[in-house]
Amino acid sequence: MKTVAIALAVLGVAAVAQLLVFVVSGSVALLADMIHNFGDALTAVPLGIAFFLRSARAEKIAGLFVVFAIAVSATVALVETILRFIHPQDLHHLAVLAAAGLVGFVGNEIAARVRLRGGRRLGSPALVADGNHARIDGFVSLAVIGSAIAAWLGAPILDPVIGLAITLVILKITWDSWKTVRHAEIDLDHIDDEHDHHDHQH
Repeated sequence: MKTVAIALAVLGVAAVAQLLVFVVSGSVALLADMIHNFGDALTAVPLGIAFFLRSARAEKIAGLFVVFAIAVSATVALVETILRFIHPQDLHHLAVLAAAGLVGFVGNEIAARVRLRGGRRLGSPALVADGNHARIDGFVSLAVIGSAIAAWLGAPILDPVIGLAITLVILKITWDSWKTVRHAEIDLDHIDDEHDHHDHQH
């Protein structure tokens, strides 16, 4: 519960900071990153409930919810990126935009370390999956800095291009997280079968 709460707080603060910068900068790359950070923060809620209930089944369901949340964030980011290709916009406050990318990176890296440490100590595949995707998402946040640099160099079209790249990374994370959670589900079913067999013998 402590691990989940810390990760939720860190990513929540990072996402809110990025939201404020998006309002003044108009960067779709930042928007994609911000949406994912909000979704990443919210995945802490079902995991927290599962840990509170001390239920392996609930944790498995929470893991599936994590995958679903990542997929939704990818879809939203993709739609916004396509709209920006159709209706290009100039970016503003580039230094602040770059700082927002750095905030996203630091926030995700802290959340990743907290989740991975807690997940390995607790033997929780869902928490480890969440930690791994937070770490990758941190590097995705660095792409926002690239978007600011591109605009400064006079190539604002690279903002939606970077937004699209971020979206593709999120889709890859979705697939990897699904495989992790699915593998945990198979292991859990195997443990349950052995437990049932043991009970039957008694």
